[in-house]
Amino acid sequence: MPVWLRDFRWVQTPEALFVTVPLPPSRRRRRPDVLCSERYLKVNAPPFLFEAVLFAAVDDARSSARVEEGAIFFTLHKKEALMWETLVAEDGDKEALQQIREAAVRQAQEDAKAEVEAKAAQRRERGRFALDATIKLEEAERKRTEDCKEEERKKATEEIEKWKEQNERQRKIQEEHRVHHEKRKPPQQNKQENYSNGRQSRAGGPSGNMFSEKLKEEGIPAPRPASSIEVTFTPRNFPTALRESRIPEEEEWLYKQAEARRLINADAAEIEDLKEEEKNPDWLKDKGNKMFETGNYLAAVNAYNLAIRINNKIPALYLNRAVCHLRLRNLHKAIEDTSKALDLLTPAVPDNARARVKAHVRRGTAFCELELYAEGLQDYLSALKIEPSNKNLEEDAENIRRIIQGNE
Repeated sequence: MPVWLRDFRWVQTPEALFVTVPLPPSRRRRRPDVLCSERYLKVNAPPFLFEAVLFAAVDDARSSARVEEGAIFFTLHKKEALMWETLVAEDGDKEALQQIREAAVRQAQEDAKAEVEAKAAQRRERGRFALDATIKLEEAERKRTEDCKEEERKKATEEIEKWKEQNERQRKIQEEHRVHHEKRKPPQQNKQENYSNGRQSRAGGPSGNMFSEKLKEEGIPAPRPASSIEVTFTPRNFPTALRESRIPEEEEWLYKQAEARRLINADAAEIEDLKEEEKNPDWLKDKGNKMFETGNYLAAVNAYNLAIRINNKIPALYLNRAVCHLRLRNLHKAIEDTSKALDLLTPAVPDNARARVKAHVRRGTAFCELELYAEGLQDYLSALKIEPSNKNLEEDAENIRRIIQGNE
């Protein structure tokens, strides 16, 4: 049942009204819902409710409401400039007053629906505009790519034509040199060379090879003799060839590996420098518990961190560090620690039931602080399955369920 608010204050001028509705303090309160129409005012701040059917009509388009801590302030502009006898029309017909209420609520629903439709239309328009802009950009990019391809094709064609022309000129020059060289030889030498060439060809000699003679005439060097070449490769840390590697990514990976090795060696050296009792995780856990009791949460986290570095298989260390993170508002770290503790608390046996309940409750609290109420409710229900008779868990789960229903 709602709690009706009867205590309000109002002052007026011939043109306007100023109404103040105080809101009692509440432990959990969301932003109140305010409705203002020509003849009706309503404030819904569960569990409190205020409504009033006005004495005369006001201009709801010019009127406004301001929500502050502990009160709501209305500024209402009258349609007719006159002084009202009362703020609330209490002497009218109850049926007429009910019709005014229903009309105001119906009008508010229609306005809200129209606003939603307008926002949806605006979103659709923005989506169409973004789609058109994307299509235009893609068309421009496609055209630019085609232009680049065409330009490269033209450039390659021109280079091939130039290469062909250059080869043709080189061939003509070589042919002219050969013809000129033959014309300058004495006739007797030509006859002797022809006779010797013919005799060697009949004898099967090497000079009878017409291809080699042609190579000599054109001045092309003979093929290279066969030999072996020794090849040495640069040693690499990766199996791929250097031409196929990505040097920046490989250097970054090598740097990270070296940094990780350095940190591991530094941790080992730091642990070796500790005193004998400081190497005991149980001693460090007790030290962290004492620091937590004094309110020094950061020092407690450091103690638990060192204990986890020495032995990372103790669930209590993660559970205690999660509480410190909750107090320090490091909610995501609290969720990580409780999840790690639940992983270590397997299999589920009666001996670790209490620890599993703590882990679920602390992780559920972190989820609720992040306003992830559905995930938090799942953790509280898991804790209830372990301890069905725990009334506190049952009340907390019911409160979370009411918050989820209120948000919906």
